[in-house]
Amino acid sequence: MHDEEFTQTWLAEMAGQVPGLELFDAHTHIGQNDPDGFACTPGELTGLLEVAGARAAVFAMHEPDGYPRANDAAVEAAADSDGRLVAFCRLDPRAGPLAEAERSLATGAVGIKLHPRAEDFPLDTPELEGVFALASERGLAVLVHAGRGIPALGRHAVAICERHPGVRLILAHAGISDLAWIWRAVDDHPNLFFDTSWWSPSDLLALYTLVAPRHIVFASDAPYATPSFAAAMNLRYAMQAGLDADGLRSVFGGQMARIVAGEPPLDAGPAPGPARLDRDPLLDRVYTFLAASIGQMFQGVDPAETLALAALACEVGDDAPQAETCATVLRLLELRRQLVESRGHDGGPPRFAPGVWTIVAAAGVARTPGVPVPPVGRPATGVGAREA
Repeated sequence: MHDEEFTQTWLAEMAGQVPGLELFDAHTHIGQNDPDGFACTPGELTGLLEVAGARAAVFAMHEPDGYPRANDAAVEAAADSDGRLVAFCRLDPRAGPLAEAERSLATGAVGIKLHPRAEDFPLDTPELEGVFALASERGLAVLVHAGRGIPALGRHAVAICERHPGVRLILAHAGISDLAWIWRAVDDHPNLFFDTSWWSPSDLLALYTLVAPRHIVFASDAPYATPSFAAAMNLRYAMQAGLDADGLRSVFGGQMARIVAGEPPLDAGPAPGPARLDRDPLLDRVYTFLAASIGQMFQGVDPAETLALAALACEVGDDAPQAETCATVLRLLELRRQLVESRGHDGGPPRFAPGVWTIVAAAGVARTPGVPVPPVGRPATGVGAREA
C-alpha cells in the first residue's frame, strides 16, 4: 500500500533503542466503502501489522448501509487474528446505538468507535448518553473522530469524561480541533486520551510536549497510513520531544493494551514541555516549504515548484550542522521523484498527488534534527521478526 523502503529501517532501529517496546495501534480500519477511496481487508491489515510487529484495535470504515454486519466482520477478523486484533464496534446515533453496542460487545467487541463527521452528529447527542453510561460501567474505550471536517468537540468530551468517569475517551487525530486549549484539561481528567493518527509534525510535536504520555496512545489510521510508517514517524516526534523509555513504552503500546484489557491506566511521568523544540531557522525554511507542498498534494496539485524551493533550502553546505538532516530530506525528495516518474503511488487516495507520504516523512525529518536518521535505502533488519 505504501513505499516503506526507509520507514521499516527507521522503525527497527528506533524501536531497538527502547527495551520492552511492544506496539499496539489504537486506530485501524477494515472495509470497502471509504468515501476517500480506501479499502482494506482483514488479511491486508494483519499483513501490515505483522511487518510492524504490532497488535491493533480494528473497526469498520464508513458503511452507508449501517454497521451491524460490519461490526460482525470486525469481531470475526479479531477472532481469526491469533491475538493480533481486537474489535471495536462502530455506532450510528440514529440507528439504535445502545442496542448495537450491547449486541456487539456480547459477540466479542471490546470498545466503541464514533465518527461525528461521517454520521453528522454532535458528541452530546442524547442518543449517545446511554452508550457512554454503558462504557463507563464497563471501563470501555470510546474512540471518537476528532480531526478535520467537524466543529470543535472538546468541551463535550471533557463534560462526558466528568459525567462518566469510567469511560476511556480517546480523541483521534491528536484532537487537533481542540488541541490549542484541551491539553490544559488532561491532568484533571485521567480518563481522557488522544491518539496519534495524524500526519502533521507540528501538531504531533505539540501533543507530545504538552500532554503527559499516559494520555497518548499510538495510532496509524491504517490503511490511510501503515503501522510501520506511523510508528517510525511518531517515534521520531516522541524522541525529539524528550519522552523517556517509560513514556515511549506507554504511548506505543503499554497504555492501549491496558485499556482494552479493562485494566487501570498507568502513569508514565509528566509532559516534557516544549523546551527541546527550539526551531533552527535554516531547517525551519526546509520544513515550511515541505509543509506547503503537502497541502498542495492533499488537493491533488502538482507541488513541483514548492519542492524545488525545499531542495534549494537544503543547500546548507557539507560542513553545516544541518547537513545530515538536509541530505536525508534530499534523498526523500529523490525517492518521491522516482516514484512519480515510474507512475507509482504510495498508498494515498487517488485524489492526492503521488508521493505524499514520502514528503510527510521529509517534513518530519526536518522537524526532528535531534533524532539520528538511518541512511535512506538501507535494508530493514528485524522489523518483521519483532513480535507484538
